[in-house]
Amino acid sequence: MKIHLRFFASMREALNVAQETLELPETVQTVGDIRAYLRQRGGIWEEVLGEGRALRMACDQVIATNDSPVTADAEVAFFPPVTGG
Repeated sequence: MKIHLRFFASMREALNVAQETLELPETVQTVGDIRAYLRQRGGIWEEVLGEGRALRMACDQVIATNDSPVTADAEVAFFPPVTGG
């Protein structure tokens, strides 16, 4: 399944990426799965998306939780709890 990732504010700066398109394995079905999948990249990815890290997630521009399902071509966004305008 192909999805579109977007990163905002300090997360974008830390990861040095604003967006990317990613092909996911079939085992990745939820927003939380995507977060865990990306953490496997290690280094800054593990730090920025780590379990204890406060962050917000959205799927197709709706606030999401770890259990929110993801469908093909979805846009999944990660951003800090507070962002500036």
